[in-house]
Amino acid sequence: MLHVRSIWNGAISFGLVSIPIKVVNATESHSISFRQIHLDDGGRIRYRKVCELEDSEVSTAEIGKAYEDADGTLIPITDEDLASLPIPTARTIEIVAFVPADRIDPLQMDTAYYLSANGVPAAKPYVLLREALKRSQKVAVAKFALRGRERLGMLRVVGDVIAMHGLLWPDEIRATDEVAPDADVTVRDKELDLADALMDTLGEVDLADLHDDYREAVEELVTAKAEGHEAPAAPSGEKSGGKVLDLMAALEKSVRAAKESRGEETEEAEETTGTGEDAEVTHLPARKSAARGPARTAPKEVGGKKSTSTAKKAAAKKTAAKKSTAKKSTARKSTAKTTAKTADGATAKSTGGTAGSRTSAKKTAAKKPTTKKTAPRKRASA
Repeated sequence: MLHVRSIWNGAISFGLVSIPIKVVNATESHSISFRQIHLDDGGRIRYRKVCELEDSEVSTAEIGKAYEDADGTLIPITDEDLASLPIPTARTIEIVAFVPADRIDPLQMDTAYYLSANGVPAAKPYVLLREALKRSQKVAVAKFALRGRERLGMLRVVGDVIAMHGLLWPDEIRATDEVAPDADVTVRDKELDLADALMDTLGEVDLADLHDDYREAVEELVTAKAEGHEAPAAPSGEKSGGKVLDLMAALEKSVRAAKESRGEETEEAEETTGTGEDAEVTHLPARKSAARGPARTAPKEVGGKKSTSTAKKAAAKKTAAKKSTAKKSTARKSTAKTTAKTADGATAKSTGGTAGSRTSAKKTAAKKPTTKKTAPRKRASA
């Protein structure tokens, strides 16, 4: 931080404690700047500071400040005049209160600065204030003067450094009355459930992984033109955005897309969204056959000659279920239950059919001798 040029020198007033500090910018801009040129010959357009009385260009050292009165009169104001103002914040960051961080509206936050201890004697009180802010889990609200006006600030701890955010005054925040939607809109619970599901699916992101795509594209454009190459072509595809015709369908589609991008199963997203009559859910083919396999292979219990055809249909559906689903254990259990029901409901006239129904025929044949033996015993007892 020592190589960064300080923009303000002063002190932090912490009760009766004074901490000499230097103020440096905590942020920097990586935006690509362009120069204005004359299209006819490529000459650079420059802005020159010209005195309108002498009609001549003047240097920065010859330029001062002045306040323009209502009648157009210019009143010169020097840096010495501003430094001698009878306010404590002229060269001091005066802490006025300590409040919880959530008391500060993010709309008020402006430029961020780092506060560096100015000299060895300032190290002890600097660390004292830093550790007090850490332990209290609060931020300090302060007033300071910078660049010709008094400002509001918030001091908080970032790592081992005290950072100060310039804050806008409360009366500088515009009201939201003219920005809020005019129409009376009602949001249903199903729509909120879909929005919650989409938020959960997208999850969190590490801000360190985000970067400026626009700046990188501009850099590639500049490099290509500097080397005499053609400018990179814009990516083709449908543009996102526009009018949402079906909010429920759009939310549901977003949930499915987010799930697929993460390699998760789509049907799970559809089941958690609780969709009903407002949006149609389309199941994947593989999951569809697995879910409906047991229901189709369970025939109704019938008697007489229909038991043979029922067994044949059950065996045929058993073979189809084994080929259509990857879950072979589920298909085997459901087919076994179907065969057992068919055997119980079969009569003495049941006959064997295909190779798949031999098990059912054997069970039916095994029960025939038992039926014939019981009949003579009843006659003997009579």
